[in-house]
Formats: sequence, structure tokens, C-alpha cells
Amino acid sequence: MAIPQHTIDQILDRIDLVELIGSRIKLKKAGKTYTACCPFHQEKSPSFNVDRNKGFYHCFGCHAHGNAIGFLMEYENRNFIDVIKDLAQQAGIELPKNSQDDTNKFSYKRSDAPKPTVKKSTAKANQPANNTSSPTRIKLNTQPAQGSDPFDIPTDNDSTDGFTASDHLMLDDIWHDNGSQGEPENEMAGAASQEGNLYDLLEQVAQFYQQQLAKNSAAQAYLNSRGLDDKACEFWRLGYAPSDWQHLEQHFSRDVEGLKTVGLIRDSEKGRAYDLLRDRVIFPIRDAKGRVVGFGGRAMSDDIKPKYINSPESIIFHKGEILYGLYEGRKARAGQWLMVEGYMDVIALQQAGMAGAVASLGTATNVEHLNTLFKQSNKITLAFDGDTAGQRAAWRTLELALPALTDGRELRFLVLPEQHDPDSLIRLEGLGGIRRRIEQAPPLSDFLFESLAQQIDIKTPEGKSRLMQEARVLTGLLPAKGSFKRLLEQSLRDRLGLGWNKKPAAQQQLLSFEQSSSLEEKALLLLLQYPALFNQMTHLIDLADANHAFGRALYLMQQAEEELPDDPEQCLYFLLGAWPNEQERNKLCHLLDAVDMGVYVQQPERLDGLCQEIVLQLKKMYLSRKMNIATSVQAQQDLKNQLLEVSKQLSFREDIV
Repeated sequence: MAIPQHTIDQILDRIDLVELIGSRIKLKKAGKTYTACCPFHQEKSPSFNVDRNKGFYHCFGCHAHGNAIGFLMEYENRNFIDVIKDLAQQAGIELPKNSQDDTNKFSYKRSDAPKPTVKKSTAKANQPANNTSSPTRIKLNTQPAQGSDPFDIPTDNDSTDGFTASDHLMLDDIWHDNGSQGEPENEMAGAASQEGNLYDLLEQVAQFYQQQLAKNSAAQAYLNSRGLDDKACEFWRLGYAPSDWQHLEQHFSRDVEGLKTVGLIRDSEKGRAYDLLRDRVIFPIRDAKGRVVGFGGRAMSDDIKPKYINSPESIIFHKGEILYGLYEGRKARAGQWLMVEGYMDVIALQQAGMAGAVASLGTATNVEHLNTLFKQSNKITLAFDGDTAGQRAAWRTLELALPALTDGRELRFLVLPEQHDPDSLIRLEGLGGIRRRIEQAPPLSDFLFESLAQQIDIKTPEGKSRLMQEARVLTGLLPAKGSFKRLLEQSLRDRLGLGWNKKPAAQQQLLSFEQSSSLEEKALLLLLQYPALFNQMTHLIDLADANHAFGRALYLMQQAEEELPDDPEQCLYFLLGAWPNEQERNKLCHLLDAVDMGVYVQQPERLDGLCQEIVLQLKKMYLSRKMNIATSVQAQQDLKNQLLEVSKQLSFREDIV
């Protein structure tokens, strides 16, 4: 069975490589990537890296590399067809029965070129006998009379020949003014292909609309009034759809079937064909591979309703799977991603220097949109209008986003000032202003708490109980695997004053977390306050000093892992109760009371990155200590290699806490 490349690409786009490989070998997050000991060769220190965003794995030791298909073929010793069938089922994609069937899905039958009957002109008496007349040009009557049905195009056999302008141009090429009263040359009439491809057709339509923009001053003036320069118009391939009801049929006379398949030509109730987009500025919509799959049309006056018309769903255009601007952002290697509402917002932001803006295509944001963006970056921001409708949309997005928030993913909510959208705001505040707003946008944990607190009186015990009850319904939607669910629940309890370390304001003379004395002390505080982070610290057990409180805490948690309560505060009391040294336990309680976790209590999304950073730094410190006391050359070399790998992982991190 031959599988088309575009089907393979679609399967790989939908498969989360980290989840796939992580279900077979143990992965550890290291900056942007995940690491493990390579499953394809023996090694003591991890050199196997998995990059979720790129959908690629690579081992720096044995140089094994590839994508999800290659990993399963190698790791499970399976053939290509078996693997691709399995992955297609996981991705929810139906494989074609054979390659010809799949190719035919995107094909259409082109109509034959018209065979005109051309009247010979009658020579005048004094005209030379050898003077050959040219084919008569007859004006097409394609404009409806005023007040008539716009789709009831009149036909008059005496006044129209049924040819389009492009047909006449073709006849100019195949008729010869050489004394022949001429028939079209049969070879040339049948030379054109009878099969068309929908992707090729839409590319040609996009070029046609671009050419029309260059001829229409009103459309150019509209785009200029919206602040778009020629460079932006060219980059986004903006165009213009003429006002004629049948301009596409005139220009693509052989491709009407294909144009109807993608919805650009429709039939009226009376059976007359008409163009979907007319007298509108055109925005070509490209998929993740850069292929034109549809169009958006914007009226040049706000009085015309609807303002926007998009191509309908078709075999190559699925609105729920495509983000406008994604291809362009990836091409520009955008580092920051922002989801906005409309085409003009995306273009205005890109023109100002922010390449990572995208928009859904007239549909609400869905989980597939979010997962697509999370493949580009672990931190994305959603922009919403500041009115009531915008707030409702933000809350709906929060609810649907929760199942997609695996550890390491951060979602922020940017609520815009009233009467502004990103397009108008960036003209007012500039790129710097928009970037500051994005950086200050609250993360999901803040947005969730503040939204609930606006609806519930949290000054009373009843209100606090109700908030926690509603919050538990939401946190129940988070992935069970990972630490974010428990960290978010603990954060909400802390904000309501239900957790450890809640003294009267007069006694709150606390050290900040950054002021705590050492890396081990910081790691100890994280471990005691947030037991869910233990899984990220397990590989330090063999390296940590067992005589230090941090090493002892790791050992106790490892020994009692199955008995530890899920509730963070109960877990803390359990550990303190199991602590073997009473004097040391008292010091721990004093440390917990004296150090303020500050912003990390309110933003659990940051805890994951903070923990990764501290664990890497501790690992580097422990390995350096071991290398200094290593007695054999081989042991020193092994430790040196491990140190080099840790240093690489540290250098990949962009945000050092």
C-alpha cells in the first residue's frame, strides 16, 4: 500500500512524539527538550534527546535519529506499513485504500475547451479575394439588467457566442490568418490535461486575485487606510475579487467543477452559477505546508453585511484544523505566539515585527488549535476583547484548554482594553507596548482564581468552600499524569489561606525564596512545599548528600512514595512526622515559616521551570564534587561526559529563574 506524503505529514503533525516515546522509555524534561538514556545503545548518562516541537529525536552518542515512524520501526522492530497503520489510528486519520484513491480525492475533471462556430465575414465586392477576415468578436452579456434577478443571467443566441475572454485569447493562438477559413488545430484543442488538481487550482485563483488587486484602486486605498503597506500586501498575497457575478467562470472556464467543489462557485435556486466572493479584499488561507486551501473575503465598507465571508469547508479546507498565519509564523521562526481574532490583527502584528500571531477562521478556538500552537512553543497567549462577550469567550477557552495542559505548557490570557483590537492597539502603543501586555498577561492559574473570585464572596468560609468546590471540577479536567493538577489545587488553597505558613500580617517578616542560602535549601523548600515535584528530582537521589536535609527528604519520599497522601499539606505533615531527627525537624519548620515562596505560590506554571533549573544546577554541582574525588581515569571521563551534557541542557534554557 502506497501512502501519499501529505497523509504521512498529517499523521506526524497529530502525534505527540514525547507522549509516544515517553510511554515506552522514561523521559526527563531538560529545557525545551526531553532526555533519556538511549534505548538503542548502552550508556550510563542520558544522551538521547526528544524535541516535541520539531517532532524529532536524536542521540548524541550513537547518532540514532528520526521521527515517530522511525522510532517505532527501530524500537519495536516493526515494518513501515504496520507502524503507519497504528499511528494513523491513534491520530484519527483514515488511510487511503490505495494511492490512486487518495490522489483522486483532490482531483476534478476539467471541461473540454469550447468549440466555437465562427461566422465567415462576407467580402465586399471591391475587397481583394485573398484578404482573409478575422474571427468576429462578440461582446459577452454577463451583467444583469437593473432590477433583474442577479443570478438569472440572460442569454441571447443572436448576441452571445458563449465564449469567455480566455477562450478568445486561446483562439488567437490557434487560428491562423493565412488564407485559411480555418478550423481549430485538433492537436492543440486536445492537448490540455483533462484532470485538474484542487491545490493547483486554488494557487491559480490566488494569483488571479492578486493581479486584480493591482488593477483596483479602491481596494488598494482600503488596505492603505488599514495601515498596510505594499510589502505586507505582497507577503500575505492579498488580492481583490471583482464585482462581476461570474468572473471566476469567465477566467477559469474549464475549471468550474473544481471551483464548485471548493465552494468558490455556487448555484442559485434557479440553477445559475455565481461567485461566492465579489467586490471584496481577498485573504488567501494557507495550510501548515503553505498550500492555498481557501480564501477569506472582507467587504470594503462596514455597512456591508456580513463583513467577512470565508470559503466553505471542503475536502482540502477544514477550518477547525487551520490557523491563519501559522505557516507564515513558522517560516519566520517566530519565538512568541499569540492567538488573535481576525486576519487584519495577524497582518498588522506581523508588519510591526511580531511574526507569531495567528487567528482561527471564524470558528471558536478548539483543542486542536491549542495543541498545534503548543507544538510551536510551550508558552502561548490568547487575546480577548475586554467586553462581556470577550470574557465569556476567554472562560470557554479556559475550560476546553485544561485537558491539553500537560506539564511544562503555559497558557496566558490577554484581555484587551475596551474598544481596541490588536490591530488598533499596536498602532497606538507600538510593538513594545503589545509585548509588555503579553508579558504581563495573567497565566491560567491567575485568570481562573480571579474569575471565580469575582463571582464568589471568598471572605466567608462558605465562599472559600464553594470556590474550592468549583475549582475542583475544573482541575479535574487537567491531565492526571504530571504535577500541574496538584500544584494548581495547592495554589488555590494557599490563596484562600488554607495552606501552610499563614501567619498574621504583623509577623510576616519573611525572606524571599531567592534569599535562601543554597541550591539544596531551595530544592528542599520546593520538595516540602510542593511534593508533586518529587518526580522531577528522583534522579538526584543517588547523587545528593544523605547527611543533608535535602538528601534525607528525597530518601524518605522514595521509601514512602506509595503511602504519601495526595493532599500537599497532609504530605508535608507526614514527612515531618517521619523525620528521624527532632532538632533537624524543628529547623525545617522554622525554614518553612521564614521563607516566602512569593510569586511561585500564585503562578504554579512557573514552578515547573524553576524546578528544572534547580535540578540541573544541583546535578552539575554533585557531578563536579564526584569528579574531584574520582580515583580512576575512566570514572573521571564518564563524569566529565555527564557534566558536558548537563551544561548543554542548561545552555538551552531561555528563562533562567
